[in-house]
Amino acid sequence: MELKRVVVTGLGAITPLGNNVNDTWNSLVNGVSGSSGITLFDATKFKTCFACEVKNFDPYNHFDRKEMKRLDRYAQFAILSAKEAIIDSMLDNKLINCDRVGVIFSSGIGGISTFEQEVANYYLYNDKNVGPRINPFFIPKMISDIAAGHISMIYGFRGPNFGTVSACATSTTGLIVAFDTIRLGKADVIISGGAEASITPTGVGGFNAMNALSTRNESPETASRPFSASRDGFVIGEGGVCIVLEEMEHALVRGAKIYAEIVGGGASGDAYHLTASHPDGLGAVLVMKNALVDANLIPEDIDYINVHGTSTPVGDISEVIAIKKVFGNEAYKLDISSTKSMTGHMLGATGAIEAMVCVLVIKNSIIPPTINHALDDNDNKIDYKLNFTFNKAKKRNVVTALSNTFGFGGHNACIIVKKFFNENI
Repeated sequence: MELKRVVVTGLGAITPLGNNVNDTWNSLVNGVSGSSGITLFDATKFKTCFACEVKNFDPYNHFDRKEMKRLDRYAQFAILSAKEAIIDSMLDNKLINCDRVGVIFSSGIGGISTFEQEVANYYLYNDKNVGPRINPFFIPKMISDIAAGHISMIYGFRGPNFGTVSACATSTTGLIVAFDTIRLGKADVIISGGAEASITPTGVGGFNAMNALSTRNESPETASRPFSASRDGFVIGEGGVCIVLEEMEHALVRGAKIYAEIVGGGASGDAYHLTASHPDGLGAVLVMKNALVDANLIPEDIDYINVHGTSTPVGDISEVIAIKKVFGNEAYKLDISSTKSMTGHMLGATGAIEAMVCVLVIKNSIIPPTINHALDDNDNKIDYKLNFTFNKAKKRNVVTALSNTFGFGGHNACIIVKKFFNENI
């Protein structure tokens, strides 16, 4: 069976750096940090009082009160990013077969703020001897697959419809499943991406309890500092990012603009620890090798890696070790950057935004930086002969880019994006 080629025809985003793709991209290439004090709840008593929140966002500017009863914040982000991507891809012109358009949209945690509110309401009314009061929208508002359902219902897309969950690898896993679904001929178009909204008391408090978050409260804008010796944990972020994947011939026939081509994806497991990556990067090595094999590429073909690079003490080191094992001497020819230094860690949405970054790097020939690194802040366990693209964006013609995402539970996913060439012309 000959596999179909899969291209990217639409992008949408609402992130800590901007409420659309262009604003997000401009902030990325200009090295803007999205981290600031938490406004979504009173975090003054928490070990971490800052996060990468979506800014200047009023949901009532986008949804009416009836809709708001059904939509957790994460689903709002999903719907808005999908709207931008669908308009961008011109899929809204209805000149498509909706039976062949699917939605695979993912969230690692789902509606955690809805869960918090309903549990609080339960105990409030029980304490008043009123008895349990549970909102009938509680379950469908909370579950992590419901964003995909909402998007499909809004647009009438009747193809494959679900979400994937693999912790921080969630939306990369979803993109790979979408890619496979199209290249196997089971759909013409998949609306794919990820959304997360876990900057809540239990979200921040839970990660604090694990000592996973930076506690640099005196300087939140510099707290995410991947590959620096003083890194002390990740900065939690939120938002939604959508990527429209489409079968190449289908896109060409309808005259869609094509950003890039998805050429491969890989997955692996660390089989090591609940939350820590393998110190020798075994799972990370395997996932990158799997992706390269799937794309029929060799290490020399990769120009840029958007690394997982969360700014955690162990994770950054193990990823560098893995890159050197996979790429050998070619590792020193790569450009590498961690855009989490600006967006924070968007959890289930992080794979989608970093895949989008790879697409835009190829389109614009600009590599966003890894910000917040100082020359006197080197870690002796990290090889700084590698091109980490510190602090300033770099112009480079990129043909092929790779994106790594690794999640709690040892879930690893890697996707490869390539400049589109129409070999039939």
